[in-house]
Amino acid sequence: MPSLKKKLAAYLVSLSLVVFSVVPSVSYATSVEERPTAANMVSDAVTRPFLLVGTVLGTVLYVGTLPISLLGGNAGEAGQKLVVEPFKMTFLRCLGCTTRNMGN
Repeated sequence: MPSLKKKLAAYLVSLSLVVFSVVPSVSYATSVEERPTAANMVSDAVTRPFLLVGTVLGTVLYVGTLPISLLGGNAGEAGQKLVVEPFKMTFLRCLGCTTRNMGN
């Protein structure tokens, strides 16, 4: 009789694996609307000039390394990381917003 218990246990385990893999899992994630606070806006107004300096330095660095990037075939990636992303963070992001609620 021990073999019958083993077979029954194996059958129940297999059945439960099938049932739990077929039943869709429910996601409770919802979109979060973040509103920047006054403190976020003030700190962002203070840091924007530094972001502008970073954008200018990134552009200078990109232009300086462009011949090497062209040889390596990654000029687009370098431009994205050194010029486009700092530009978006400096000029296109709302005051007090983070990258999560920027809306790209």
